Amino acid sequence: MGIDTERDIEANLQIGPTDKGMVRIYVEADGVEIPMDFAPDDAEEIAEEIMAAAARVRRMGGARR
Repeated sequence: MGIDTERDIEANLQIGPTDKGMVRIYVEADGVEIPMDFAPDDAEEIAEEIMAAAARVRRMGGARR
């Protein structure tokens, strides 16, 4: 499975701060829970990558909501 492979999987995504000063991205799907903790600088880098990917999709004429 690669980044371009479509899957029909429903998942819950939550993002928020932890009490340890980290940013947690929490994914839950089909009974599997994946908590991922990141330092604030790393979380900002991830956010920048998401924004850059969204901009690329828009330039390609991708879906708009």
